[in-house]
Amino acid sequence: METKLTVVVDNISNEDLQGEWGLCIHAKCGENNVLIDTGASNLFAKNMEKLGLNIADVDYGAISHAHYDHSNGLQYFFDHNDKANFYLRESAAENCYHKKFIFHFYIGLPRHIIKRNPDRLKFVSGDYKLCEGVYLIPHKTPGLEAIGKREMMYVRTKKGWKPDDFSHEQSVVIDTDKGLVIINSCSHGGAVNIINEVKETFPDKHIYGLIGGFHLYNKSEEEVKTLAEGIISTGIDYVCTGHCTMNRAYHILKDILGDKLEQLQVGKIIKI
Repeated sequence: METKLTVVVDNISNEDLQGEWGLCIHAKCGENNVLIDTGASNLFAKNMEKLGLNIADVDYGAISHAHYDHSNGLQYFFDHNDKANFYLRESAAENCYHKKFIFHFYIGLPRHIIKRNPDRLKFVSGDYKLCEGVYLIPHKTPGLEAIGKREMMYVRTKKGWKPDDFSHEQSVVIDTDKGLVIINSCSHGGAVNIINEVKETFPDKHIYGLIGGFHLYNKSEEEVKTLAEGIISTGIDYVCTGHCTMNRAYHILKDILGDKLEQLQVGKIIKI
């Protein structure tokens, strides 16, 4: 399937388009228009207009995970598009926090967004076909709560605070002419884990690329190098990263991945 990806929001801006801490990607998948995340504000709408993309034309939406910097534009979207639903994991809720010392700071979905839009937010489980050639794939790697604990990310439950196991995170997988392309906005569950999860899900398909943030801004040089080697070992052809990867880690990855790696930035267009 011919696919065109347009980066609507990322940390890196360009001359005409403003950036912010967040991510939003528009995917033209055959005849369908899919919007992945809505960034940290209504900026996505301004950038879509400048890029010649119409909110009203979006057919499907997907939220990669239940954090504010990927979902704060949801209400604006619903107010300006009357047909497209947004799809989330069934465990997604307004309960994600970052812990600092003894304090917990809310970093989740916009407050009351679920109550306000019960008919537009669709909660799915397992492997889910969003539309022709586009799938939503959950984590299948055990023990991810150890990552949540390390990153000081917690969810609030009726039984108290628990390290986030990122069960609310999902990959958007597009079956393109070159193979499967994975979009996972922050890859909290680990980029290599995510590639292997998709391999397990589609054992007869070639995985062409991985696009998204890798949450490396707080990782050591050695950890970044280990990730780069792990990505190479998966055999994928193409990587495009930005957002929570940040510049220092990007350049370490570039030294190892070379021509396989490109930089995400607002306005970037990827045709596959």
